[in-house]
Amino acid sequence: MEIMIVAAAVGIMVLITMPSFLKERATTHQRACRKQLRHLSAIKQQWGNEHKRPAAATPTPAQLQIYFDKHRMPVCPSRGTYTLRQLNLEPTCTRAALGHTF
Repeated sequence: MEIMIVAAAVGIMVLITMPSFLKERATTHQRACRKQLRHLSAIKQQWGNEHKRPAAATPTPAQLQIYFDKHRMPVCPSRGTYTLRQLNLEPTCTRAALGHTF
């Protein structure tokens, strides 16, 4: 009987803390995505300057991957995908509705 009471108490505590855990996780993903979007924007500008490209040029992921560690493009932590767009436009994430914006 005592074990059942302890198990019920633990279950109630989990139910109470789960929403705040999930909210914090979503906030952390949002911040990480924003940071990566800023980094992508800076790398795009660096690529454009080094290769003397006009503002309307759009780099491909293959052209930018050499600027990243282990030559891997960043990935959205919420499984969104990044769109690089033209040099004069900021990159976007498909999870923009969740606050994953530049």
